[in-house]
Amino acid sequence: MLKNIKFLFLLLLALTACKPRDNELKTPGYELEGDNIEISKEVIDDIIRNISSPIEMAALLKDLGVPFDNSNLSEPGSSDNYSTNFKMAYTLGMLGADLGYLNVYEKTRISVSYLSAINRLADGLKVNQFFDYKTIKHLATSESNQDSLVFLSVHSFNQINDYFRATDRNNLSAMMISGIWIEGMYQITSAIQKNRNPELAEYIGEQKLILNNLLLILKNYEGDDQFAILIEDYNQLKDAFQKVHITYEVGEPEIMEEDGMLIVIQNEKSTVDISEDTLNEIIEKTAIIRNKHSIM
Repeated sequence: MLKNIKFLFLLLLALTACKPRDNELKTPGYELEGDNIEISKEVIDDIIRNISSPIEMAALLKDLGVPFDNSNLSEPGSSDNYSTNFKMAYTLGMLGADLGYLNVYEKTRISVSYLSAINRLADGLKVNQFFDYKTIKHLATSESNQDSLVFLSVHSFNQINDYFRATDRNNLSAMMISGIWIEGMYQITSAIQKNRNPELAEYIGEQKLILNNLLLILKNYEGDDQFAILIEDYNQLKDAFQKVHITYEVGEPEIMEEDGMLIVIQNEKSTVDISEDTLNEIIEKTAIIRNKHSIM
């Protein structure tokens, strides 16, 4: 896919261990078979590392020259209506994706209301110690250091997620990541309706693997009615993705010298086959699910 995403974005991916691209895409392909699936902490950690960060999809859109569109964002004021931890964690993820979108497009003035909403949700979930609201707000309003703003925002969400998992609140980690993913998907699928770009279509198709893995995590909590509803909805989107076919072509490895050391680069190419009808179905179901759970 894309090879020229800006340096800052690549640095953030390296620092935060987010989703690998291209030849690593096939790595997190866990299967969802059987009624009682038990997966280890190591597998869950691997899946989480391979799910998009709050800025990845936004950076892809900007890199392709897709114009900013604030109609793709959630309403930050509605966060006051989310009373349960489930709803707060999910919304925290959605607004995190929105904040990433705003930061990447350097719409820092608009982002202040999102920062306030995120701060309230983080406080409600008792993780606001990891969200440096004052510093991030100062960077946003001063518009002085965009790189630091993006980095600190992503780092805050990584710390929150790590804390959820360290304190045995893995269910909230799963909810936050689910919110990040669906909001990012909504931004991408909304954009492709106005910018029919083959690289966007390919990226959407690649999300088949990510959704499968996300459902593998969510299935651990299907005994909870709130999770069960979300799983049912995400499974409907999974059904649409079944018509997407991803194949891989292994090329000849290359040996290169880097910093006085020889490294082997495995050249592999992924091909995503996604029809127009399948793409439209994914777009439609993504919007339905995103809008349903953003107003719970």
